Amino acid sequence: MDLKTICNKGIRYADRKRIARGPGSGLGKTAGRGHKGWGQRAGARRRPGYEGGQMPIYRRVPKRGFTNARFRTDFTVVNVDLLNAFDEGATVDLEAVLAHGLASQVTPLFKVLGNGELKKKLVVRAQKFSKSAADKIMAAGGTVVALDEQGRERPYEPPAPPAPKTPAGKGAQAAGAKARDGGAKGEAKSKTADGEKKPKGAKPDASSSGRAKSDGEKSEGKGSSKPKSEDKDEPQGGATS
Repeated sequence: MDLKTICNKGIRYADRKRIARGPGSGLGKTAGRGHKGWGQRAGARRRPGYEGGQMPIYRRVPKRGFTNARFRTDFTVVNVDLLNAFDEGATVDLEAVLAHGLASQVTPLFKVLGNGELKKKLVVRAQKFSKSAADKIMAAGGTVVALDEQGRERPYEPPAPPAPKTPAGKGAQAAGAKARDGGAKGEAKSKTADGEKKPKGAKPDASSSGRAKSDGEKSEGKGSSKPKSEDKDEPQGGATS
C-alpha cells in the first residue's frame, strides 16, 4: 500500500494518461508521438494489424494447400490400463468414462487403445478398438461391443494388418526390368521373322521354303520365254523378182 492507492478512495478506474503537460510529466513536448511524420500529425491512426510498414502477419502466413481440420473425426481416447478404475463386470462406455474423469476431451465418439494391462472383466462399448486393446479385453474375460457413429451395435471386425512396405524405387526398377526383357524378346522374335541368322542346326521354315520354290518357278518361267526375232527389217513375204 502506498499514498497513491490510499488516494484512490475505491475508484475502479485510474485517471487517464495526461499528455503534453510539460517535460516533467514524461509525455511533454511531442506527447509521445515523436518528430514529424504521419504518426505525429493530428488525426493519425493505425488500422488493426498494422506493423509499421513491414509485411504484416496476415500476409506473411502462407494460405495455399488443403487441411481437413474442419472435417476430421475426433475421438475420446482411453487406454485399457485406465479401465481398471471400474468395478468387476461393469459396462464401460463414453458416458461412464467421462463420469469417472478418465478423459478430458469430450467428443461423440469413443476409442480404446491397448497401452497397459487390464485386470478386470468388463463389457466395453466403443466405436473403435485397437487390435491389442480388443485382445486384452477378451483375454481378461471381458466383452468387446462395437458401435457405429449413431451408437447402434454392429458386429466387431478386428482391424486388418497393415500391408508390408516396399523400399522406395524397387517397384519402379522391377517394372523397368520387365519392360526391358519384354522389349528384348520382341526384338528377337521380329529378327527371326524377318529372316535374320538362325542358330546352327535349325530347320528352315515351311513358309520360307515355299517362298524360295515360288521364286524359282517364276525365274524359270521368265527364262523359257521365246527369243525375239533379230531380223526385223526382212519382209514377211518371199523375195520378189
